Amino acid sequence: MYVYDKLFSQYNHTVAQILLTGADLEQEERRKNFCDTLFRLPELGALPIVNENDTVVTDEIGIGDNDTLAAIVAVHAKAELLVLLSDIDGLYTADPHRHTGAKLISSVPELTPEIWKLAEGKGSELATGGMTTKLGAANIVTSHGCDMIITNGKKPSVLYDIVEGIPVGTRFLGKEQTK
Repeated sequence: MYVYDKLFSQYNHTVAQILLTGADLEQEERRKNFCDTLFRLPELGALPIVNENDTVVTDEIGIGDNDTLAAIVAVHAKAELLVLLSDIDGLYTADPHRHTGAKLISSVPELTPEIWKLAEGKGSELATGGMTTKLGAANIVTSHGCDMIITNGKKPSVLYDIVEGIPVGTRFLGKEQTK
């Protein structure tokens, strides 16, 4: 949090940390408290930084990975778009590290079995889930009507492109929600 605080303060932004466990989302009152906090912090001028509460979490109540955590937060925040920054430009027709002919898939209207097969496990030794967890996150948010983009975090300018509506990475389209 010190690093977030230091970096955001350079731009005159205040940050506040929210620590979550799976139980916080499963129990109605705790979930409501999380949502209330998530919406109240920006009203108070603070940007929420959400992390899994690793100090108290066990496997039984854990969320498990940052992609899933981001998806859960996006759903509870009623976000229109979730952006996952990765070490790769998006979802490819094959692993581009192993297949030179792999092509970037720019849009995924539906998570079909064929799309799931493209997730070949961890992308790097530092990854905890690679494309599989990203597709899991896409499944969570798109089922709630939220779009998701996977793009390369080594190119921070892509965030400006996204705001400008310029296509980058792979966009997963949220399903229409009936009211």
